Amino acid sequence: MPAFGVPRKAILCCKAIVRCDYICEYAGMTAWDTIIHEHGPAVWRTAYRLLGNRGDADECMQEVFVAAVVVSRREEVRNWPALLQMLSVLRGIDCLRRRARGVLRDDDGDRLSRAASRDVPPDVAAQNGELTARLRWALARLSSRDAEVVCLRYMSEMTYEEISQELQISVRHVGVILSRAREKLRELLKERGADHG
Repeated sequence: MPAFGVPRKAILCCKAIVRCDYICEYAGMTAWDTIIHEHGPAVWRTAYRLLGNRGDADECMQEVFVAAVVVSRREEVRNWPALLQMLSVLRGIDCLRRRARGVLRDDDGDRLSRAASRDVPPDVAAQNGELTARLRWALARLSSRDAEVVCLRYMSEMTYEEISQELQISVRHVGVILSRAREKLRELLKERGADHG
């Protein structure tokens, strides 16, 4: 399986979730099959990049599609990719917070196998793994809005304008949030480096 390939099990699990009668009464299965097939890989890759663990990414993907069903019952969804991207970031951050509280594990073996598969020297792979773990730790300590904007900008590569539209805030406010969040991340990473350096 490629580094960012979506496990077939995760896709099938999402389809099983939306097949239950409770959900089917609100939306036709054909539409959900198409949505999961078209957008599931992007949701899983976002979760995996954020979490670095296949099992957590699978679980996050399932939570995203359950949340998407709830949203679609409440209102018409005009932009599925944007909604699913936002939900995957939010659910991923929730998972990071649970992990920070010790509820979930960080799968070092998975991270090391990814680094090794890219033919990276071991010392560089170890440094990258440590930096990734520190960044995840710091993201989990940002406010929900700050972490969401940072992830949408730097992980999902959305523009300030796209973030502004998605979160219904001004472009200027997006810039302010990013500036504040970058400063907080610097402080947290410096603090974490001092603790572990």
